[in-house]
Amino acid sequence: MPPRKKKKTEVEFVQAIIDEQGITETLTTNYMPYAMSVIVSRAIPEIDGFKPSHRKLLYTMYTMGLLRGKLTKSANIVGQTMKLNPHGDSAIYETMVRLSGGNGALLHPFIESKGNFGRCYSRDMAYAASRYTEAKLAPITEEIFRDIDADSVDFIPNYDNTLTEPSLLPTAFPNILVNPNQGIAVGMASSFCGFNLEEVCKTTIELIKNPQHDLLSTLSAPDFPTGGELVYSRTNIERIYETGRGSFRIRAKWRYEPNEHLIEIYEIPYTTSVEAIMDKTAELIKAGRIREIADMRDETDLSGLKIAVDLKRGVDPEKLMQKLYKNTSLEDSFSCNFNVLIAGTPVVLGVRDLLNEWIQWRCECIRRKTRFILGKKNERLHLLKGLSKILLDIDRAIEIIRNTAEENEVIPNLMIGFGIDEQQAEFVAEIRLRNINKQYILHRIGEVGELEKEIEELKALAASEKKLRNVIIQDLTAIIRKYAQPRRTSLISEDEIEDAQQELEQVPDYSVHLFLSREGYFKKITPQSLRMSGEHKLKEGDVIQQHFEATNSDEIIFLTNLCQAYKSRVSDYEDTKASVLGDYLPAKLGMDDGERPIFAFLPRDYSGSLIYIFENGKAARILQNLFETKTNRKRLTGAYNNKSPLVACFAIQEETELAIYTDTNRMLVLHTVMLAPKSTRDTIGVNVVTLKPSQHVEYACLLEQAGIADAKRYRTKTLPAAGAKLLPGDARDRQLELDLG
Repeated sequence: MPPRKKKKTEVEFVQAIIDEQGITETLTTNYMPYAMSVIVSRAIPEIDGFKPSHRKLLYTMYTMGLLRGKLTKSANIVGQTMKLNPHGDSAIYETMVRLSGGNGALLHPFIESKGNFGRCYSRDMAYAASRYTEAKLAPITEEIFRDIDADSVDFIPNYDNTLTEPSLLPTAFPNILVNPNQGIAVGMASSFCGFNLEEVCKTTIELIKNPQHDLLSTLSAPDFPTGGELVYSRTNIERIYETGRGSFRIRAKWRYEPNEHLIEIYEIPYTTSVEAIMDKTAELIKAGRIREIADMRDETDLSGLKIAVDLKRGVDPEKLMQKLYKNTSLEDSFSCNFNVLIAGTPVVLGVRDLLNEWIQWRCECIRRKTRFILGKKNERLHLLKGLSKILLDIDRAIEIIRNTAEENEVIPNLMIGFGIDEQQAEFVAEIRLRNINKQYILHRIGEVGELEKEIEELKALAASEKKLRNVIIQDLTAIIRKYAQPRRTSLISEDEIEDAQQELEQVPDYSVHLFLSREGYFKKITPQSLRMSGEHKLKEGDVIQQHFEATNSDEIIFLTNLCQAYKSRVSDYEDTKASVLGDYLPAKLGMDDGERPIFAFLPRDYSGSLIYIFENGKAARILQNLFETKTNRKRLTGAYNNKSPLVACFAIQEETELAIYTDTNRMLVLHTVMLAPKSTRDTIGVNVVTLKPSQHVEYACLLEQAGIADAKRYRTKTLPAAGAKLLPGDARDRQLELDLG
């Protein structure tokens, strides 16, 4: 029997295929050219900040006269662009949409648009078809095409050699850093964040003046068209500026509407969309990971983006937002990869190197333009010098032309007769008969001196790197003046966010009882400890002034006798027992000399009101959200008005009635609905009690605490009112009185 063939191993099988089909050769001859084409001709931007598709579209619009012309149909623009870009109308129109102002994807859009161009922050808000929209070039593109007709950049043939197009656009500012730009090539990618135009231009100017300029002093951080908050870490930003790689976090901006008990999200990270945020939130709600939301709506309209989040009763909006930041793309990261084509080679550069490359390239653009203008002026000067020789004998020139038998001999005869070259002779021969006078010729020759001066200046400019850079500085200064805009993305410290997260996440939440004494001692006691305790330990003469229930994670605000408010959290205080004095608040909170707390309240969601009753008969109502701050400020001045001593303060969530006593044994029942909320904490209030000069309000409490048999006697329909005399059975309970002196 013949011997059996040995079965090939997997490695031998693959090797046989490679040897048979020549995979290595195929990759080299077919795949590598494709990969390089994608890198060089499609996905990676060049030093002017544009990809080829952007450049072809904008240049087509420029040649159509749309820089200063009227709007035209987008379909017309797309059709014309296909002469330079053969990738199809849909790809061209998508490029056009992203460059438009209507889409909002760029800090400085290059295209003015009319019609529906969608929105960059919405996945479902689709743009209309090109036959329905119109567009033209935005004014800022004047800086993009500056000197393009003066040989400032190279022109190359289009794909079928019927037209030429610029290889780069001579941008007069570092566009590579101004607008966000992302691209995915083969084996590499590029991701540029946007920066504020004014900051970029100022940084470039300073870098020209001083190559060692501190970039962070003028270029604070990236900026995005959708705004939001950038979580600022100097270390991260420095790394990006130095290496061109790195990442940072962006957060949504939001505000709380206490009247409607909802959160409005009005700016989101550039990297996400409204639909992505809402879909993820809905997923979290279904999974039971978020229970605080009653409803969530996309209320985006012509005024801009808005996501409304209705909260359930008692929900802390700050805590909810921290949850959403952690679990949704309301906080997202942006990865930087400053991969740019320099002379056809992809290179990852930091901000300093990018700006230096741009400065060198821009100097070359200006030098080329200068040489172009210089050539035109030299040609003009050469022709005028030939004309000056004619001035010596105009009659002889006429005689030569008249006596020449054949037309094609005119130029040679003039060249021989005056010793000029063919170009000069052609210029002289083309002068009209009416212009053959000394005035015309002397006027033209008068240009010679001015031209010679301009030529010398242009030669000096082309030869001097310093003068070329001064031209860049002048251009950038003018661009700042014309197109500068405020930053859209604000900065927030990384430490501040981490502190807030730790504060919200690490605080255990449980029920407590809070006690505030007249002398300023504060106790936090758990229900179990309170049940096992006896009487409160107090200093001699001190009494418990307030007692209320809370949770350990609640925020608490203390008002003092010096019209200041101190904010802290219940968790800041140690659990204690009734048998100890507690925390002495003036020392604990760092109050001023002679300052002590007189009232405390729990703002919770800041949806309630504060009612102030003053000794002069005035009352004021303010919303508790006037004490709300985005920062971690602990002390707020101007908590209430100091024109008259404060008699009583009430924190209310719902409308109620108050009993107000005067020193003349009168009482007035005031319904809080009669007090309109004021917009400032230190409002003087409105008159509610009619008093004579020597009289004053002595005391106030909730009506249910007053022990009044017939409240109707003391009610009034109009304010101010004097109230009614107290009946003998309506004596007030002195034990409820708050000493606010």
